[in-house]
Amino acid sequence: MIDYDALFSELTQCGIGNWRSQLEPLLRQRLSSEAHGDFARWQQALVQLPEVVTRSYDLAGPVVRAGRELQDAAAREQLKSTLLQLSPWRKGPFCIQGVDIDTEWRSDLKWKRLESAIDSLEQRTILDVGCGSGYHAWRMRGAGARFVLGVDPTLLYVMQYLALHHYIGAEPVFVLPLRFEELPPVASGFDSVFSMGVLYHQRSPFDHLRQLQAVTRSGGQLILETLVLPGEEHSCRVPEGRYARMRNVWFLPTVLELQSWLRRLGFIDVRCVDVTATTTDEQRSTDWMTFESLREALHPDDATLTVEGWPAPLRASIVARVP
Repeated sequence: MIDYDALFSELTQCGIGNWRSQLEPLLRQRLSSEAHGDFARWQQALVQLPEVVTRSYDLAGPVVRAGRELQDAAAREQLKSTLLQLSPWRKGPFCIQGVDIDTEWRSDLKWKRLESAIDSLEQRTILDVGCGSGYHAWRMRGAGARFVLGVDPTLLYVMQYLALHHYIGAEPVFVLPLRFEELPPVASGFDSVFSMGVLYHQRSPFDHLRQLQAVTRSGGQLILETLVLPGEEHSCRVPEGRYARMRNVWFLPTVLELQSWLRRLGFIDVRCVDVTATTTDEQRSTDWMTFESLREALHPDDATLTVEGWPAPLRASIVARVP
């Protein structure tokens, strides 16, 4: 399923480290029926994907496209049915052989807000923490990245990545079913490290930021996107229960407070490059993610509040550099 020879060769060539002995046994265990009861069903969906005749893909546009469009309508419908077996699709959008996957998140909007503010990705080695199905990882490769490693502990997202990989082929983009903390120590560090939509899920945000710092090379860039509170003061609040119906939101700082955390830890050139309220145009239920989404998390009488009475989701994008 994952080309281990290619993965570990790329890691060594990029100077990240020789991780094979530490990671391969863990990856093989994670990518097995022992790891999840639905693994066999997801694997069968991958087996049912139409064979590749000619490689065709586009990683530069807002929709990540993989495979040539099937001309037969019945074949496209059969492919759609197969891909729906890998639902829910959270991050995208994708188009696989002419089948449009309308994911819950319009992740292309987040990328559009970021791309002009980040360092050029040309020939850079990149780590994408909490990458989901790999939408942004593919976009990074489309922007010229030398090598992209994505990690996400949710096995379904890795299976979705493998569906794209089936048609895209031997590009140096890998999504692994791992927690960030399970990565071995790096040798020289990644040129760019992304952590988007991850920090607020951490019980210890300072530990997460230190770990991000540790895997970034000197002079490398951190790109951090997370939930924040509105306001121009230094402040941080801790939801006692749920936030926007999520159980695992631990910290909500203001932008100023978040920037001060980064500077305190030794990051330099800390800049907020975007603050955007999440809307139901960007996050919503679709045929590919039929569960409740943002609309159900907002107060029915006041969309500026969550159902719990907190300020509605506001996301900040911060860039910083390791000295």
